[in-house]
Amino acid sequence: MYVFIDESWDSWFKFDKNSSKFFTIGLVIFNEEEDYLACENRIQLLKKELGYKDDFEFHFAHNSFKIRESFFSAVAPYNFFYYSIVLNKEKLYWEGFKNKQSFYKYTTSLVFENAKDKLENARIIIDGSGDKAFRQSLAKYLRNKMNTESIKRIHSVKMIDSKKINCIQLADYVASATNRKYTKKDDKDRSIQIISHRKIYEQYWPSD
Repeated sequence: MYVFIDESWDSWFKFDKNSSKFFTIGLVIFNEEEDYLACENRIQLLKKELGYKDDFEFHFAHNSFKIRESFFSAVAPYNFFYYSIVLNKEKLYWEGFKNKQSFYKYTTSLVFENAKDKLENARIIIDGSGDKAFRQSLAKYLRNKMNTESIKRIHSVKMIDSKKINCIQLADYVASATNRKYTKKDDKDRSIQIISHRKIYEQYWPSD
């Protein structure tokens, strides 16, 4: 099992300095390696079909509506499913959230809690960079949250540049498109509906 994670918008709480109101995490799960590799190759082929170089990176926020539709249409037939969680940061009052690493670990654990019944010996791949201590801390945190003596939900946790793995870019699309539903409710871009049959659960927290 392979799990890819990415986030949308920032994790800061400095609203007077234009911090985002919402923070969203997308989690994409492939039960089988062959399904992950097939989707990985399809995204790579899409780059050529659209006239981009092999090292082109899909970013939902930077791509046009036409490209977003092409991307979601390309991946829709493949065997994956996804979860997302949207946090309204203006309603989070615990002081600990002001620590970026604590906030990221907490929100990651929330989306994993929603998905834990589906997880089995999963290889977790998260977009982003960070120092060695943070990667080790995050991996330990998730294992302690998800693994028990009888159930091993998480096999490993790695943080890899999204340029190197196309399916992290899929997680970016899931997170960013979900986030857009809440930040731009009057927007006509609902391209994520193309993969609505892949959605398991979408959470808005804390609820109004």
